[in-house]
Amino acid sequence: MSASELPAMKTRPKFIFFTDFDGTITLKDSNDFMTDNIGYGYEKRRQGNLDTLHEKITFRDSFKGMMDSVSKPYDQCIQYLVENIKLDPYFNDFFQWALKNNIPVVVLSSGMEPIIRAILKNLVGPDHEHIDIVSNNVKPRPGKSINDEGGWELEFHDDSGFGHDKSLTLRPYAQLPAAERPTMFYAGDGVSDLSAAKETDLLFAKKGHDLISFCVKEDIPFTVFEDWSSIMSKVQEIVAGTTSVKDAAKEGFEQYKAGEAGVSANGKA
Repeated sequence: MSASELPAMKTRPKFIFFTDFDGTITLKDSNDFMTDNIGYGYEKRRQGNLDTLHEKITFRDSFKGMMDSVSKPYDQCIQYLVENIKLDPYFNDFFQWALKNNIPVVVLSSGMEPIIRAILKNLVGPDHEHIDIVSNNVKPRPGKSINDEGGWELEFHDDSGFGHDKSLTLRPYAQLPAAERPTMFYAGDGVSDLSAAKETDLLFAKKGHDLISFCVKEDIPFTVFEDWSSIMSKVQEIVAGTTSVKDAAKEGFEQYKAGEAGVSANGKA
């Protein structure tokens, strides 16, 4: 695929920031929040996360079970989440800086596009239109409207075990000729980011979350972030040339060994 065919390459950027949405841009994971409060609850949801991390089930099956447990009409789900989900307090600062510096921000999410777009519209404002979203979607159950009780279900992005294999979006950018290929950043926190973890130049993994355990287990370089202020500082250093991507990518394992990644050797936060 050529650069002209890739949506985030329209302005010929030297850097692109791909990011998970739930629990990464937002303080709470909207899908977890729905499941825990109006679905089958925290304990069953968390066990599904752990089973996915340990490869007992696919993320696709775990996530479908979560969403199938929520029967509230979809328009009410959107309103419920818009009222309860907040952004990381530093994301908007990063996003405005990225806009000014020709660094496209692309959301790669296992969540559903209408929910993501509604939350971004509410919390980012008109500039939300400059954020591309690649995600799963929603569809009505047979004979119902999505706004009926029990009327909606997930529509997966692809046929993979992830439901949305984020690496499929990242790989065409990574395979561009060296003269055109941008430096690719990715930020994430959990099991839905496993497919993206190996496909980026610098992975930001959220402190205290499952993605760090996976990176350590699979020997994937990463750096730890607590919030988007630390992401912004590191990206600014790289853009300015005062830090290299290679050096930044060594930091995560050192932080993990020093007990500064929020995850212990047994994988628990």
